Amino acid sequence: MSTSIRFKLSFMMFLEFFIWGAWFVTLGTYLSKNLQAQPLEIANVFSTQSLGAIIAPFIIGMIADRYFNAERILGVLHIIGAVLMYQMYNATEISSFYPYVLAYMVLYMPTLSLVNSVSFRQLTNPEKQFSNIRIWGTIGWIIAGLSISYLFKWDAAEASSAGALKNTFLMGAIASLVLGLFSFTLPKTPPVKIESDQKPSFSSIIGLDAIKLLKDRNFLIFFVSSILICIPLAFYYQNANPFLDQIGMENPTGKMTIGQISEVLFLLALPVFFSKFGFKKTILVGMLAWALRYILFAYGNAGDLSFMLILGIALHGICYDFFFVSGQIYTDSKAGIKYKSAAQGLITLATYGVGQLIGFWVAGFIGEKYAYLQQANVADFWKQTWIIPAGIAFVVFIIFLVAFKDEKVENKAVAE
Repeated sequence: MSTSIRFKLSFMMFLEFFIWGAWFVTLGTYLSKNLQAQPLEIANVFSTQSLGAIIAPFIIGMIADRYFNAERILGVLHIIGAVLMYQMYNATEISSFYPYVLAYMVLYMPTLSLVNSVSFRQLTNPEKQFSNIRIWGTIGWIIAGLSISYLFKWDAAEASSAGALKNTFLMGAIASLVLGLFSFTLPKTPPVKIESDQKPSFSSIIGLDAIKLLKDRNFLIFFVSSILICIPLAFYYQNANPFLDQIGMENPTGKMTIGQISEVLFLLALPVFFSKFGFKKTILVGMLAWALRYILFAYGNAGDLSFMLILGIALHGICYDFFFVSGQIYTDSKAGIKYKSAAQGLITLATYGVGQLIGFWVAGFIGEKYAYLQQANVADFWKQTWIIPAGIAFVVFIIFLVAFKDEKVENKAVAE
Protein backbone atom coordinates (compact mmCIF):
# COMPACT_ATOMS: atom_id res chain seq x y z
CA MET A 1 0.00 0.00 0.00
CA SER A 2 1.41 3.36 -1.02
CA THR A 3 2.06 6.18 1.45
CA SER A 4 -0.53 8.34 -0.31
CA ILE A 5 -3.29 5.74 0.04
CA ARG A 6 -2.33 5.04 3.67
CA PHE A 7 -2.59 8.78 4.43
CA LYS A 8 -5.95 9.14 2.72
CA LEU A 9 -7.46 6.13 4.50
CA SER A 10 -6.05 7.30 7.84
CA PHE A 11 -7.36 10.85 7.43
CA MET A 12 -10.74 9.45 6.37
CA MET A 13 -10.92 7.40 9.59
CA PHE A 14 -9.76 10.39 11.65
CA LEU A 15 -12.55 12.63 10.38
CA GLU A 16 -15.19 9.87 10.45
CA PHE A 17 -14.81 9.39 14.20
CA PHE A 18 -13.91 13.00 15.02
CA ILE A 19 -17.37 13.91 13.72
CA TRP A 20 -19.06 11.32 15.93
CA GLY A 21 -17.01 12.14 19.02
CA ALA A 22 -17.56 15.87 18.51
CA TRP A 23 -21.19 15.75 19.63
CA PHE A 24 -22.29 12.24 20.58
CA VAL A 25 -20.32 11.91 23.85
CA THR A 26 -21.93 14.99 25.39
CA LEU A 27 -25.36 14.44 23.82
CA GLY A 28 -26.98 13.03 26.97
CA THR A 29 -25.75 15.94 29.08
CA TYR A 30 -26.82 18.46 26.42
CA LEU A 31 -30.32 17.01 26.13
CA SER A 32 -30.96 16.97 29.88
CA LYS A 33 -29.35 20.33 30.70
CA ASN A 34 -30.13 22.46 27.69
CA LEU A 35 -33.28 20.95 26.19
CA GLN A 36 -34.69 19.67 29.52
CA ALA A 37 -35.37 16.25 28.01
CA GLN A 38 -36.69 13.41 30.18
CA PRO A 39 -35.07 9.90 30.27
CA LEU A 40 -37.40 8.37 27.68
CA GLU A 41 -37.05 11.43 25.42
CA ILE A 42 -33.28 11.06 25.67
CA ALA A 43 -33.62 7.36 24.85
CA ASN A 44 -35.72 8.34 21.83
CA VAL A 45 -32.95 10.64 20.54
CA PHE A 46 -30.20 8.06 21.11
CA SER A 47 -32.34 5.44 19.36
CA THR A 48 -31.96 7.37 16.11
CA GLN A 49 -28.45 5.90 15.93
CA SER A 50 -29.94 2.43 16.00
CA LEU A 51 -32.61 3.26 13.43
CA GLY A 52 -29.86 4.50 11.12
CA ALA A 53 -27.86 1.33 11.71
CA ILE A 54 -30.88 -0.86 10.93
CA ILE A 55 -31.31 0.91 7.58
CA ALA A 56 -27.54 0.90 6.85
CA PRO A 57 -27.22 -2.68 5.46
CA PHE A 58 -29.92 -1.97 2.90
CA ILE A 59 -28.26 1.24 1.74
CA ILE A 60 -24.86 -0.45 1.53
CA GLY A 61 -26.14 -3.62 -0.11
CA MET A 62 -28.45 -1.83 -2.52
CA ILE A 63 -26.09 1.00 -3.53
CA ALA A 64 -22.43 0.50 -2.55
CA ASP A 65 -22.24 -3.16 -3.56
CA ARG A 66 -24.21 -2.71 -6.78
CA TYR A 67 -24.26 0.62 -8.53
CA PHE A 68 -22.02 3.44 -7.28
CA ASN A 69 -18.51 3.90 -5.95
CA ALA A 70 -18.42 3.68 -2.17
CA GLU A 71 -16.21 6.77 -1.79
CA ARG A 72 -18.68 8.91 -3.77
CA ILE A 73 -21.62 7.79 -1.64
CA LEU A 74 -19.51 8.57 1.43
CA GLY A 75 -18.91 12.10 0.18
CA VAL A 76 -22.55 12.83 -0.61
CA LEU A 77 -23.78 11.50 2.75
CA HIS A 78 -21.33 13.63 4.72
CA ILE A 79 -22.10 16.82 2.81
CA ILE A 80 -25.83 16.40 3.46
CA GLY A 81 -24.95 15.45 7.05
CA ALA A 82 -23.14 18.77 7.52
CA VAL A 83 -26.33 20.65 6.66
CA LEU A 84 -28.40 18.54 9.07
CA MET A 85 -25.82 18.96 11.84
CA TYR A 86 -26.05 22.74 11.41
CA GLN A 87 -29.81 22.50 11.86
CA MET A 88 -29.26 20.55 15.10
CA TYR A 89 -27.01 23.40 16.23
CA ASN A 90 -29.86 25.86 15.66
CA ALA A 91 -32.60 23.75 17.34
CA THR A 92 -33.89 25.08 20.69
CA GLU A 93 -36.44 22.42 21.67
CA ILE A 94 -36.42 18.62 21.74
CA SER A 95 -39.37 18.56 19.30
CA SER A 96 -37.43 20.51 16.65
CA PHE A 97 -34.12 18.79 17.43
CA TYR A 98 -35.41 15.23 16.95
CA PRO A 99 -36.28 15.28 13.20
CA TYR A 100 -32.82 16.56 12.30
CA VAL A 101 -30.94 14.07 14.46
CA LEU A 102 -33.08 11.24 13.04
CA ALA A 103 -32.33 12.26 9.45
CA TYR A 104 -28.66 12.74 10.28
CA MET A 105 -28.20 9.32 11.86
CA VAL A 106 -29.99 7.58 8.97
CA LEU A 107 -27.31 9.09 6.72
CA TYR A 108 -24.33 8.80 9.08
CA MET A 109 -24.60 5.17 10.21
CA PRO A 110 -24.09 3.73 6.69
CA THR A 111 -20.81 5.65 6.48
CA LEU A 112 -19.34 3.42 9.23
CA SER A 113 -19.61 0.48 6.86
CA LEU A 114 -18.52 2.54 3.87
CA VAL A 115 -15.21 3.60 5.46
CA ASN A 116 -14.57 -0.05 6.34
CA SER A 117 -15.38 -1.12 2.79
CA VAL A 118 -13.12 1.53 1.25
CA SER A 119 -10.33 0.46 3.61
CA PHE A 120 -10.65 -3.31 3.20
CA ARG A 121 -10.66 -3.02 -0.61
CA GLN A 122 -7.20 -1.41 -0.44
CA LEU A 123 -5.68 -3.84 2.08
CA THR A 124 -3.79 -6.98 1.12
CA ASN A 125 -3.51 -8.20 4.72
CA PRO A 126 -6.51 -6.88 6.73
CA GLU A 127 -5.57 -8.67 9.97
CA LYS A 128 -2.29 -6.76 10.06
CA GLN A 129 -3.08 -3.53 8.23
CA PHE A 130 -6.62 -2.61 9.29
CA SER A 131 -5.69 -1.86 12.91
CA ASN A 132 -3.09 0.66 11.71
CA ILE A 133 -5.74 2.46 9.65
CA ARG A 134 -8.60 2.19 12.17
CA ILE A 135 -6.45 3.62 14.98
CA TRP A 136 -6.73 7.06 13.38
CA GLY A 137 -10.48 6.96 13.96
CA THR A 138 -9.81 6.54 17.65
CA ILE A 139 -7.34 9.43 17.58
CA GLY A 140 -10.01 11.58 15.93
CA TRP A 141 -12.47 10.77 18.71
CA ILE A 142 -9.81 11.63 21.33
CA ILE A 143 -9.00 15.00 19.75
CA ALA A 144 -12.70 15.87 19.66
CA GLY A 145 -13.14 15.08 23.38
CA LEU A 146 -9.99 16.91 24.45
CA SER A 147 -11.05 19.94 22.42
CA ILE A 148 -14.45 20.07 24.14
CA SER A 149 -13.00 19.88 27.68
CA TYR A 150 -9.60 21.52 27.54
CA LEU A 151 -9.51 23.77 24.46
CA PHE A 152 -13.04 25.20 24.35
CA LYS A 153 -14.17 24.19 27.89
CA TRP A 154 -17.74 23.68 26.64
CA ASP A 155 -18.51 21.01 29.26
CA ALA A 156 -17.40 23.04 32.31
CA ALA A 157 -20.30 23.38 34.79
CA GLU A 158 -20.89 27.06 34.07
CA ALA A 159 -20.38 26.78 30.31
CA SER A 160 -22.62 23.73 29.77
CA SER A 161 -25.40 25.28 31.87
CA ALA A 162 -25.18 28.39 29.69
CA GLY A 163 -25.67 26.30 26.55
CA ALA A 164 -22.08 26.14 25.28
CA LEU A 165 -22.45 22.44 24.44
CA LYS A 166 -24.52 23.40 21.40
CA ASN A 167 -21.21 24.40 19.77
CA THR A 168 -20.30 20.72 19.51
CA PHE A 169 -22.82 20.43 16.68
CA LEU A 170 -21.23 23.31 14.79
CA MET A 171 -17.81 21.64 15.15
CA GLY A 172 -19.29 18.38 13.87
CA ALA A 173 -20.92 20.13 10.91
CA ILE A 174 -17.63 21.70 9.80
CA ALA A 175 -15.78 18.36 10.08
CA SER A 176 -18.56 16.60 8.16
CA LEU A 177 -18.29 19.08 5.30
CA VAL A 178 -14.51 18.61 5.17
CA LEU A 179 -14.84 14.80 5.04
CA GLY A 180 -17.61 15.04 2.44
CA LEU A 181 -15.36 16.99 0.09
CA PHE A 182 -12.26 14.93 0.91
CA SER A 183 -14.08 11.66 0.15
CA PHE A 184 -14.00 12.42 -3.57
CA THR A 185 -10.20 12.16 -3.45
CA LEU A 186 -10.23 8.68 -1.87
CA PRO A 187 -9.13 5.57 -3.81
CA LYS A 188 -11.82 4.49 -6.26
CA THR A 189 -13.98 1.75 -4.75
CA PRO A 190 -16.34 0.64 -7.52
CA PRO A 191 -19.02 -2.00 -7.06
CA VAL A 192 -17.99 -5.61 -7.63
CA LYS A 193 -18.81 -6.69 -11.19
CA ILE A 194 -21.38 -9.44 -11.61
CA GLU A 195 -21.32 -11.75 -14.61
CA SER A 196 -24.01 -10.84 -17.13
CA ASP A 197 -25.52 -14.32 -16.99
CA GLN A 198 -26.04 -14.04 -13.22
CA LYS A 199 -29.40 -12.36 -12.74
CA PRO A 200 -29.44 -10.84 -9.27
CA SER A 201 -32.19 -11.97 -6.93
CA PHE A 202 -34.29 -9.57 -4.89
CA SER A 203 -32.33 -10.49 -1.77
CA SER A 204 -29.02 -9.72 -3.47
CA ILE A 205 -30.26 -6.34 -4.74
CA ILE A 206 -31.10 -5.12 -1.24
CA GLY A 207 -28.00 -6.69 0.30
CA LEU A 208 -29.66 -9.61 2.08
CA ASP A 209 -27.25 -12.14 0.60
CA ALA A 210 -25.03 -11.52 3.62
CA ILE A 211 -27.74 -13.12 5.77
CA LYS A 212 -26.59 -16.44 4.30
CA LEU A 213 -23.66 -16.15 6.70
CA LEU A 214 -26.10 -16.86 9.53
CA LYS A 215 -26.35 -20.45 8.32
CA ASP A 216 -22.91 -20.88 9.86
CA ARG A 217 -23.64 -21.82 13.50
CA ASN A 218 -20.65 -19.98 14.91
CA PHE A 219 -21.41 -16.81 12.97
CA LEU A 220 -25.04 -16.98 14.13
CA ILE A 221 -23.91 -17.20 17.75
CA PHE A 222 -21.52 -14.30 17.18
CA PHE A 223 -24.33 -12.29 15.53
CA VAL A 224 -26.76 -12.89 18.41
CA SER A 225 -24.05 -12.18 20.99
CA SER A 226 -23.28 -8.92 19.19
CA ILE A 227 -26.90 -7.87 19.59
CA LEU A 228 -26.99 -8.78 23.28
CA ILE A 229 -23.66 -7.20 24.28
CA CYS A 230 -24.77 -3.93 22.70
CA ILE A 231 -27.55 -3.60 25.26
CA PRO A 232 -25.03 -2.74 28.01
CA LEU A 233 -23.01 -0.72 25.48
CA ALA A 234 -26.03 1.56 25.00
CA PHE A 235 -26.01 2.32 28.71
CA TYR A 236 -22.47 3.68 28.35
CA TYR A 237 -23.23 5.91 25.37
CA GLN A 238 -26.43 7.27 26.89
CA ASN A 239 -25.39 7.63 30.53
CA ALA A 240 -21.60 7.89 30.99
CA ASN A 241 -21.20 11.63 30.38
CA PRO A 242 -24.29 12.66 32.42
CA PHE A 243 -23.16 10.27 35.16
CA LEU A 244 -19.69 11.82 35.44
CA ASP A 245 -21.15 15.31 35.20
CA GLN A 246 -23.78 14.76 37.91
CA ILE A 247 -21.45 13.17 40.46
CA GLY A 248 -19.09 16.14 40.16
CA MET A 249 -16.14 14.96 38.06
CA GLU A 250 -14.32 17.87 36.46
CA ASN A 251 -13.79 17.89 32.67
CA PRO A 252 -15.85 14.71 32.17
CA THR A 253 -15.60 14.70 28.37
CA GLY A 254 -11.83 15.09 28.45
CA LYS A 255 -11.48 12.33 31.04
CA MET A 256 -13.62 10.04 28.91
CA THR A 257 -10.94 10.22 26.22
CA ILE A 258 -8.87 8.00 28.52
CA GLY A 259 -11.08 5.25 27.12
CA GLN A 260 -10.04 6.08 23.57
CA ILE A 261 -6.37 6.36 24.54
CA SER A 262 -6.75 2.88 26.00
CA GLU A 263 -8.40 1.86 22.74
CA VAL A 264 -5.33 2.99 20.79
CA LEU A 265 -3.02 0.89 22.97
CA PHE A 266 -5.17 -2.23 22.82
CA LEU A 267 -5.77 -1.78 19.10
CA LEU A 268 -2.03 -2.03 18.59
CA ALA A 269 -1.92 -5.11 20.84
CA LEU A 270 -4.93 -6.76 19.22
CA PRO A 271 -3.10 -8.56 16.35
CA VAL A 272 -0.71 -10.19 18.83
CA PHE A 273 -3.47 -11.19 21.26
CA PHE A 274 -5.68 -12.34 18.38
CA SER A 275 -3.00 -14.61 16.91
CA LYS A 276 -1.83 -16.02 20.26
CA PHE A 277 -5.16 -16.71 21.95
CA GLY A 278 -7.59 -16.93 19.04
CA PHE A 279 -10.89 -15.26 18.23
CA LYS A 280 -13.03 -16.84 20.95
CA LYS A 281 -10.78 -15.92 23.87
CA THR A 282 -10.37 -12.39 22.48
CA ILE A 283 -14.14 -11.91 22.34
CA LEU A 284 -14.64 -13.34 25.83
CA VAL A 285 -12.09 -10.97 27.36
CA GLY A 286 -13.97 -8.06 25.76
CA MET A 287 -17.32 -9.23 27.14
CA LEU A 288 -15.97 -9.70 30.66
CA ALA A 289 -14.46 -6.22 30.57
CA TRP A 290 -17.94 -4.74 30.00
CA ALA A 291 -19.26 -6.37 33.17
CA LEU A 292 -16.24 -5.26 35.20
CA ARG A 293 -16.35 -1.63 34.06
CA TYR A 294 -19.99 -1.23 35.10
CA ILE A 295 -19.28 -2.69 38.54
CA LEU A 296 -16.53 -0.09 38.89
CA PHE A 297 -18.96 2.66 37.86
CA ALA A 298 -21.58 1.40 40.33
CA TYR A 299 -19.31 1.52 43.36
CA GLY A 300 -16.89 4.34 42.46
CA ASN A 301 -17.26 8.05 43.14
CA ALA A 302 -15.66 11.39 42.25
CA GLY A 303 -13.82 11.54 45.60
CA ASP A 304 -11.64 8.91 47.26
CA LEU A 305 -12.84 6.19 44.87
CA SER A 306 -12.36 8.20 41.67
CA PHE A 307 -9.66 5.71 40.60
CA MET A 308 -12.45 3.17 40.09
CA LEU A 309 -14.15 5.48 37.61
CA ILE A 310 -10.90 6.16 35.77
CA LEU A 311 -10.19 2.42 35.61
CA GLY A 312 -13.71 1.78 34.33
CA ILE A 313 -13.21 4.37 31.59
CA ALA A 314 -9.78 2.93 30.74
CA LEU A 315 -11.32 -0.51 30.20
CA HIS A 316 -12.97 0.87 27.07
CA GLY A 317 -9.98 -0.22 24.98
CA ILE A 318 -10.54 -3.87 25.86
CA CYS A 319 -14.33 -3.57 25.72
CA TYR A 320 -14.36 -2.08 22.24
CA ASP A 321 -11.30 -3.48 20.46
CA PHE A 322 -11.47 -7.05 21.71
CA PHE A 323 -15.11 -7.38 20.72
CA PHE A 324 -15.96 -4.96 17.93
CA VAL A 325 -12.71 -4.62 15.96
CA SER A 326 -11.91 -8.33 16.17
CA GLY A 327 -15.54 -8.93 15.18
CA GLN A 328 -15.06 -6.82 12.05
CA ILE A 329 -12.00 -8.88 11.14
CA TYR A 330 -13.91 -12.11 11.83
CA THR A 331 -16.80 -10.92 9.66
CA ASP A 332 -14.47 -9.97 6.82
CA SER A 333 -12.88 -13.42 6.95
CA LYS A 334 -16.29 -15.10 6.75
CA ALA A 335 -17.69 -13.02 3.88
CA GLY A 336 -17.12 -13.78 0.21
CA ILE A 337 -15.63 -11.14 -2.07
CA LYS A 338 -19.03 -10.10 -3.41
CA TYR A 339 -20.58 -9.50 -0.01
CA LYS A 340 -17.89 -7.84 2.07
CA SER A 341 -19.73 -4.51 2.17
CA ALA A 342 -23.09 -6.16 2.87
CA ALA A 343 -21.53 -8.35 5.60
CA GLN A 344 -20.04 -5.31 7.35
CA GLY A 345 -23.45 -3.68 7.05
CA LEU A 346 -25.04 -6.76 8.58
CA ILE A 347 -22.79 -6.64 11.64
CA THR A 348 -23.53 -2.91 11.92
CA LEU A 349 -27.20 -3.90 11.99
CA ALA A 350 -26.57 -6.29 14.87
CA THR A 351 -24.38 -3.98 16.96
CA TYR A 352 -25.30 -0.34 16.41
CA GLY A 353 -28.80 -1.28 15.26
CA VAL A 354 -30.91 -3.91 16.97
CA GLY A 355 -28.79 -4.36 20.10
CA GLN A 356 -28.39 -0.70 20.92
CA LEU A 357 -32.00 0.10 20.00
CA ILE A 358 -33.07 -2.33 22.71
CA GLY A 359 -30.34 -1.03 25.01
CA PHE A 360 -31.25 2.66 24.69
CA TRP A 361 -34.87 1.94 25.54
CA VAL A 362 -33.90 -0.30 28.45
CA ALA A 363 -31.62 2.48 29.71
CA GLY A 364 -34.45 5.00 29.32
CA PHE A 365 -36.87 2.71 31.17
CA ILE A 366 -34.37 2.24 34.01
CA GLY A 367 -33.86 6.01 34.17
CA GLU A 368 -37.61 6.53 34.54
CA LYS A 369 -37.94 3.68 37.05
CA TYR A 370 -35.29 5.05 39.40
CA ALA A 371 -35.98 8.74 38.77
CA TYR A 372 -37.21 9.11 42.35
CA LEU A 373 -33.74 8.08 43.57
CA GLN A 374 -32.09 10.78 41.47
CA GLN A 375 -33.98 13.43 43.39
CA ALA A 376 -33.10 11.92 46.79
CA ASN A 377 -29.63 10.42 46.27
CA VAL A 378 -27.74 10.73 42.98
CA ALA A 379 -25.18 8.08 43.99
CA ASP A 380 -27.89 5.45 44.65
CA PHE A 381 -29.57 6.29 41.35
CA TRP A 382 -26.40 5.69 39.37
CA LYS A 383 -25.51 2.55 41.35
CA GLN A 384 -28.82 0.97 40.32
CA THR A 385 -28.35 2.19 36.76
CA TRP A 386 -24.94 0.51 36.33
CA ILE A 387 -25.63 -2.79 38.11
CA ILE A 388 -28.17 -3.82 35.44
CA PRO A 389 -25.87 -3.63 32.35
CA ALA A 390 -23.11 -5.34 34.35
CA GLY A 391 -25.41 -8.32 34.87
CA ILE A 392 -26.46 -8.40 31.21
CA ALA A 393 -22.83 -8.38 30.03
CA PHE A 394 -21.94 -11.26 32.33
CA VAL A 395 -24.87 -13.35 31.06
CA VAL A 396 -23.75 -12.78 27.44
CA PHE A 397 -20.23 -13.82 28.45
CA ILE A 398 -21.56 -17.17 29.77
CA ILE A 399 -23.71 -17.75 26.66
CA PHE A 400 -20.80 -17.17 24.27
CA LEU A 401 -18.40 -19.23 26.40
CA VAL A 402 -20.72 -22.24 26.26
CA ALA A 403 -22.23 -21.97 22.78
CA PHE A 404 -19.43 -20.74 20.49
CA LYS A 405 -17.19 -23.51 19.18
CA ASP A 406 -13.58 -22.36 19.00
CA GLU A 407 -12.31 -21.99 15.44
CA LYS A 408 -9.14 -20.71 13.86
CA VAL A 409 -9.45 -17.45 11.99
CA GLU A 410 -6.54 -17.15 9.59
CA ASN A 411 -4.18 -14.39 10.70
CA LYS A 412 -1.79 -13.56 7.89
CA ALA A 413 0.14 -11.21 10.14
CA VAL A 414 1.62 -14.21 11.91
CA ALA A 415 3.20 -15.47 8.73
CA GLU A 416 4.96 -12.19 7.97
